[in-house]
Amino acid sequence: MDKTLKIIGVVGVIVAVIAGACVLAHPSLQSPDAGTVPENSLTVYFFYGEECLHCHVVMPLVINLSVKYPDAHIQILEVWHNPANNELYMKVNEKLGIAPPGVPEVVIGDTVLVGDREIPGKLEHLIIGQLKK
Repeated sequence: MDKTLKIIGVVGVIVAVIAGACVLAHPSLQSPDAGTVPENSLTVYFFYGEECLHCHVVMPLVINLSVKYPDAHIQILEVWHNPANNELYMKVNEKLGIAPPGVPEVVIGDTVLVGDREIPGKLEHLIIGQLKK
């Protein structure tokens, strides 16, 4: 039993390291810059915490959707260690009346998806619907 737990722990650490490397290598990690996104375009905010295991479950999906739907301008923003991203995260949640906010969280306009079940279940359909507008 102890050996199984150790193996699960090692696999979890490896997955977290790989997910972290993918995130750090992804170009949308920079803080959002209004000058680079067309004014009337769709922006999707994905807020996550570096050590959040649920966030790392959702991260590959978000990265894949950012490639699949480049017009969605998906912003991947770490909020636990980046004060500027945290400030944006808190302002967005305050504006939408979300308290207390939690990660992983996706915000598209006035729509908020939270968690490693809701985001994978609804995000792509939401992006497609918003892009058709």
